[in-house]
Amino acid sequence: MAKDSRSNGKLWSLSELGCPVHSLEKCFFSPREFQLSPGPRLLCSPGNPLASAGTSSSHLKGQAMEARGITRGRHQLLSLLCSIWLWVSTAELSPPTPTEQSREGPPLQFRLAGYPRKHNEGRIEVFYNQEWGTICDDDFTLANAHVFCRHLGFVAATGWTHSAKYGKGTGRIWLDNLSCGGNEKSVVDCRSRGWGNSDCSHEEDAGVICKDERIAGFVSSNVIETEQNQVEELRLRPVVSHAKRPLPITEGIVEVRYKNRWAQVCNENWSSRNSRVVCGMLGFPAEKKVNQNFYRLSSQRQALHFRLHSVSCLGDEVHLSLCAFEFYRGNATGACQGGMPAVVGCVPGPLFATGDAQKKKRRRQQRPQQGQTRIRLKGGARAGEGRVEVLRGNEWGTICDDRWNLMSASVVCRELGFGSAKEALTGARMGQGMGPIHMNEVQCTGSEKSLWSCPHKNITEEGCKHSEDAGVRCNVPYMAYETTIRLSGGRSQFEGRVEVALGAGSNSTPGWGLVCGESWGNLEATVVCRQLGLGFASQGLQETWYWDASNVTEMVLSGVKCAGHEMALSHCQHHNTVTCQKTGTRFAAGVICSETASDLLLHAPLVQETAYIEDRPLHMLYCAAEENCLSSSARNANWPYGHRRLLRFSSQIHNNGRADFRPKAGRHSWVWHECHGHYHSMDIFTHYDLLTPNGTKVAEGHKASFCLEDTECQEDVGKRYECANFGEQGITVGCWDLYRHDIDCQWIDITDVRAGNYILQVVINPRHEVAESDFTNNGMKCNCKYDGHRIWVHNCHIGDALSEEASRRFEQYPGQLNNQVV
Repeated sequence: MAKDSRSNGKLWSLSELGCPVHSLEKCFFSPREFQLSPGPRLLCSPGNPLASAGTSSSHLKGQAMEARGITRGRHQLLSLLCSIWLWVSTAELSPPTPTEQSREGPPLQFRLAGYPRKHNEGRIEVFYNQEWGTICDDDFTLANAHVFCRHLGFVAATGWTHSAKYGKGTGRIWLDNLSCGGNEKSVVDCRSRGWGNSDCSHEEDAGVICKDERIAGFVSSNVIETEQNQVEELRLRPVVSHAKRPLPITEGIVEVRYKNRWAQVCNENWSSRNSRVVCGMLGFPAEKKVNQNFYRLSSQRQALHFRLHSVSCLGDEVHLSLCAFEFYRGNATGACQGGMPAVVGCVPGPLFATGDAQKKKRRRQQRPQQGQTRIRLKGGARAGEGRVEVLRGNEWGTICDDRWNLMSASVVCRELGFGSAKEALTGARMGQGMGPIHMNEVQCTGSEKSLWSCPHKNITEEGCKHSEDAGVRCNVPYMAYETTIRLSGGRSQFEGRVEVALGAGSNSTPGWGLVCGESWGNLEATVVCRQLGLGFASQGLQETWYWDASNVTEMVLSGVKCAGHEMALSHCQHHNTVTCQKTGTRFAAGVICSETASDLLLHAPLVQETAYIEDRPLHMLYCAAEENCLSSSARNANWPYGHRRLLRFSSQIHNNGRADFRPKAGRHSWVWHECHGHYHSMDIFTHYDLLTPNGTKVAEGHKASFCLEDTECQEDVGKRYECANFGEQGITVGCWDLYRHDIDCQWIDITDVRAGNYILQVVINPRHEVAESDFTNNGMKCNCKYDGHRIWVHNCHIGDALSEEASRRFEQYPGQLNNQVV
């Protein structure tokens, strides 16, 4: 920028002063106003023409000299200085913006591309310098997306995507490190590294999601470009009576959306492979044969509008747009002569099956049992998404994301009873796992029945970390669960009082009622957030007096108890008749949802490596007794004489989720413990128990959160929480909190335990006070053998790390007849 001494310190852009970066011929100045300072500065004013620094001497002779008598030599010198200043300023002071580089050329054009997508979302592409190119996602923001969406004729953006969610583009990457305020009329008014100046690859192509509302009177040549083979939306329209039963719709006429209406697909050369692709898009793992006779009669009595014909799929495509087909052009009144609309029947997965027998199968599938399958999804907020984990040698592990693609992801989805894959996620987008990484460079063709049938490499031969864990988002059937529940009174769509639908009232509109807040917690909130598609639960609330914004006052549901895996609140247990002690609206249940959540789990090997027995004198345990860290018999001990026998070990608690773990209570309610000199931010943070093999508890310990902090972190993660001096408490994503074995209460008091074989069990966040993406991995178990003097701890593992069969063997010692050492 240039600073004009006559403008009271105002900074002017070069274009405002007549000095555009790309055209020095337009720069005019007076020599008395030209100066170079230690921070190069150029002052330009109207008055005198100046030739560009690159102009030949013969051309200079033809230029008119200014009236004040500047000589040709001085003119050339000033031209050179102007050129130097412009080069320095553009290189150091103000990086080139699209504004100066594009306004004189033809107008920019914009389009959305990629698959699968809707008409208002996609990879953003720009036509500049006679070439289509993409935008890098570095520093991309929602403000950038607003500008692009307005270019495309939409009023605003609702989101943006990174890492080529809609597929990798081709050609140039036109803009990198783009920075818009959000109110710019054109992207050329935003700052960037300059057109074509990028260090990105197409794996970093940015996309936008625009609000589906057009700008009034929007007229532009920049129409939304869609590929000719693009099918935006597809459905099955039920016709026969059994297909009209409650959702999901598994059979009907295939229809595609075209110009705000639904059009049919001609069944000319239609095959089962086509049906497989359609079913996959709609969330079903497989297709089935359909009786065509009724549909043939039905189609003869209806006015049909055909859009597609000659569809030819291989069967492994994740979207119909990837198949070969043709559009009917112009007047298609006589289309599909001799044919009929394509009809498809699909087989629902266990989670979406109907009928009593199928519902039982669904309930079995929903239970967190590991022995039924060799593959599972973890860490996802919605059905059909998560980190992919596979079972090998009775131990669950993850998959490295090298060469991970939609074909392999679709095999996973179909194997688990969902449809084809919407996204193949890389870079631990669904959180990091722990334990082994079983597979790498998986290369499926899409037709395999199981992921284990796909070619792959063993990770022992490759270098891969859990930061590269692969994940999936699968197509799932539409169940309309979100229509039977809503949130009211919250500050955003992610929070509010929970209201459930009662069915149609007298005016054909559904009635609504409240849920009793008694015993309502994070598990129930997790189901509500999943049902509404709002991600994870951040908090379940038992009082919602500050959200009294609805005229709904009747309490219609009570005693709700969820396991956390259900897809709808109606799948949870609840009272047959409403029983609620506090029936006022202020005691109605509420939730706060979040797109991300933390995920705590223990490093099991450390417990096994550090376990030992210590006989600690009573006179050293006064503080521990005050904090209730000893067994009840310690109250009757002969203080300060004698000792207590303690099983001690270290625990390392990792946060492998996608959000920081923060205590539920704010710092204003933390409790100061004078004895140990620290604040407790949670009443109970961990349970330590010693159990018999049949589950009977023989000793217990508990440790409140002395202070939650980042003891250590991964290499690329910085510490954020430190509880010294009343600092903030929590565990950052990618960090862990280490409680050493020599800290008070980091033990189990086994003074009264007899010799025998036991199970050491550690549970983090046992009351689910803080929401997490996965509670099933919060527990850890070890085998223990205690002979009255020494203890052996072995086979330590996270609660969901082993197969069901291995877990049964873990709890059964060969040849053991009782719990005593013989």
